[in-house]
Amino acid sequence: MEMAMKSGAAEILYSSLAERGLRGRVISVHRLQELKDEIARYQINGALDGEFSREALSHFIFRIPEDFPSAASLIIIAMPRPQTRVSFVFCGKPVSLILPPIYLRFKTIHRQIVSILGELLSLDGYTAITARLPQKLLAVRSGLAEYGRNNISYISGMGSFFQLAVFFSDFPCPEDHWIEPRMMAKCENCRSCVNNCPTGALTESRFLLKGERCLVFHNERSSEHPFPEWIDANWHNSLLGCMLCQRICPENNNFLEWFEGNQEFSEEESSLIVTGVSPDKFPPETREKLKNLGLLDYIDFLPRNLSVFRMRQS
Repeated sequence: MEMAMKSGAAEILYSSLAERGLRGRVISVHRLQELKDEIARYQINGALDGEFSREALSHFIFRIPEDFPSAASLIIIAMPRPQTRVSFVFCGKPVSLILPPIYLRFKTIHRQIVSILGELLSLDGYTAITARLPQKLLAVRSGLAEYGRNNISYISGMGSFFQLAVFFSDFPCPEDHWIEPRMMAKCENCRSCVNNCPTGALTESRFLLKGERCLVFHNERSSEHPFPEWIDANWHNSLLGCMLCQRICPENNNFLEWFEGNQEFSEEESSLIVTGVSPDKFPPETREKLKNLGLLDYIDFLPRNLSVFRMRQS
């Protein structure tokens, strides 16, 4: 393919990714400082809650890895992902919950993206390693995605149903497109997500999501963090994260019934999970179900999240 030896190397890479069902963008690694500064501005001006900022943003690393000094670019990849249904039983009553797209087999899908990108880059002798950077902001800044009014990123033909991955690479990037974050034009006269958000995380007064009010933030905390009293139990709608603003969004109309599988847990299995029993004490078949869904990575969140739905059934 000799991508790096031809003009339009990035376009050739994009085409090769598209043949495999993925979308991509390449930007210069020199954008790291701008990215870091943008996040810092939100923190300094108080736009981001302190607790939310410490927990949700502290893992980002805005520097070239010491063992990869030849890194010249950042490559942002998006792979379309479905929802899945996960069913539990409490008090003899079944509870069917949605597992949002990004959670289902997250690590497995990331490895698939790594493999595909690695295969394409290796044809010209290039490599890539995973970067710990704000993926959504990079996707929008690079032009791969646009923001919805709900601050979630959207890609034409995928809606918000995709998984992002970002990589450092020595793939050349002599020029890039770094655009101002923008909201989809379709959002201008639409308030569906704002009207459907019960927590006040989305407001008319500002575009930036109030992360500390978002159910996603609270659903991704371990059991040592009880749900705040202001969260109504009836607002919970997903096993992890939240789908209220995504499922009401007209941009996702074509993807609302895109589900992959319906994993069922018996009442005995449901009780084991909700009571916080160590996974090594689960029956092998229960562990296998959780492993196949990728939920062993979120096992610390599940007891608290599921307890809400168990209480509804009692």
